[in-house]
Amino acid sequence: MRTITYAGETVTTTDDVAEALVKLTAAVAKNGRAEAVRIPIVTDDHDRVGTADLVIGVGNDVLSLPARWEGEEQPDFSEHAEELRTHPSFPQLVTGGPLLDEEMRAPDWDYEFDGFDRS
Repeated sequence: MRTITYAGETVTTTDDVAEALVKLTAAVAKNGRAEAVRIPIVTDDHDRVGTADLVIGVGNDVLSLPARWEGEEQPDFSEHAEELRTHPSFPQLVTGGPLLDEEMRAPDWDYEFDGFDRS
């Protein structure tokens, strides 16, 4: 479990939600935007679950710290974490083939600019 500190308040959520929230916050800020998101939380007494609404992105600091869990069973917020990961601004790992296919390469390209004429 992790605590999320935001605007002077602290809430507790699962590790996967906290990780997704921090990554999404950084990505939204990198794009120069701010957006509202809702995350699942547990109450201070660990008896109930609820939600917290946050504005993430530019000008909104989010701090995630480990939290000691004293409840019997940790809640499963994995679906909520996946929702954060499917947000359009969430950073995606790009995998696949080469960046340029052989067909896309210009065969006569002068990479050294040897034939460049300033006139």
